Amino acid sequence: MKLHPNQFLGPDPGSCDYDSAAVAVLPFPYEGGVSYGRGAAGAPDAIIDASHQIELYDEILKAEPYRMGISTLASPKIPKRPEKMVTALFKMVTRLLDDDKFVVVIGGDHSISSACVMAMKEKYRSLSVIQIDAHADLRDTYDGTPLSHACVMARIREKTSQTLQIGIRSMSAEEAKRMEREKLPVITMHEFRTGGKNLEAELQNLPDPVFLTVDVDAFDFSVIMSTGTPEPGGLMWDEALSLLHKIFQMKNIVGFDVVELSYTPWDRNSPIAAAKLIYKMLGFKLARIIGPLGNWPSVPKGPILL
Repeated sequence: MKLHPNQFLGPDPGSCDYDSAAVAVLPFPYEGGVSYGRGAAGAPDAIIDASHQIELYDEILKAEPYRMGISTLASPKIPKRPEKMVTALFKMVTRLLDDDKFVVVIGGDHSISSACVMAMKEKYRSLSVIQIDAHADLRDTYDGTPLSHACVMARIREKTSQTLQIGIRSMSAEEAKRMEREKLPVITMHEFRTGGKNLEAELQNLPDPVFLTVDVDAFDFSVIMSTGTPEPGGLMWDEALSLLHKIFQMKNIVGFDVVELSYTPWDRNSPIAAAKLIYKMLGFKLARIIGPLGNWPSVPKGPILL
């Protein structure tokens, strides 16, 4: 596997060795599915660059999760046609799963997630999907294509009916009718904040294993400002970490992606937040596998994360 010249977090070379790493990070700078602001193609490199400013010690976990081994692959050549993009990403994720890696895909726009789920479904037949997002993304087509980022959950639900959408605060009337007609498990942002839905009950009802897709427009502007389709009223940083910690505690997350950051040269904060988010999520995954939060005497490498 060809490695990225600029490794996520920038740790010592031994921690980036592909063969021994537990985690494979795949930057996938595709933005062919966007409908408003652009810049998603520049996001993976911006996040990787920003990650070098993150301390490797996690003050909550009281450990250095990077020691599990995190290997960042070179960004592939991205096909322009959306159908070919899906095929290319499906093949790449499938190869990483065949190598027993815990796969983290950095997008790119949200349309890439359907390819990730396709690959995960090949390995995990009973796969469920959790979406953290401002938008429902349940349109069958948008702007004349079924592979728009506005359609990603419609495509994912063609692969698995086991889904849970959290933080939704923007949808069309047709999407709302579909949610009601199909009785889809959805926790809107209003329900999340007011306790209108029982998060723990919804998580318990969702079968393992789970792929997690995080659209950064789920966050408040004060946390992540640069995103292609921004919506006010999103998750605050600590609020999001509490949510993610609970998800990783209760569910067997077997991979995740982080999508929809839009690179802008004047915004340093958003890439930093996205990079730290990825590192926090990897720490939560490791904590679930090897024990409660606290001092870990050693951090094992390899397929233990699966």
